[in-house]
Amino acid sequence: MSFIVRLLTRLGDKTGSCGVLISAMGCSMCFPAVASLGAALGLGFLSQWEGFFISTLLPLFAWLALLVNGLGWFSHKQWHRSLLGVTGPTLLLMSLYPLFRYQWSIFATYVAIALMIAVSIWDIFSPANKHCHDDTVTTTVQDS
Repeated sequence: MSFIVRLLTRLGDKTGSCGVLISAMGCSMCFPAVASLGAALGLGFLSQWEGFFISTLLPLFAWLALLVNGLGWFSHKQWHRSLLGVTGPTLLLMSLYPLFRYQWSIFATYVAIALMIAVSIWDIFSPANKHCHDDTVTTTVQDS
């Protein structure tokens, strides 16, 4: 069971991060820097679905990444990995909804997307392992 949860959290994290990046590449009006990268990669045709990407897919993939990184805490118990994994999607959702009317929300969105991609790449090259605590292991000493 633990293997399945670990696999789902790793795949869900990558799916959420890549989905957010591709959704941002399709929104040339909101994210011109990322959209120009998408156009250079041949994804310029995505601009016709810009409204769907910004209102539906971008938040959906951010919620997926947030949920999966939150569930990842239960399998590996590393607070720094979980905190970094949850910070990107949370910042992205905050910049999309309550902070969208401010000028610096675009900068926060770019930082959130970059953080999500960086955490996903970190997880590929250095996967999380469950840490055992010393107080959970009991040993008995036999007197001879």
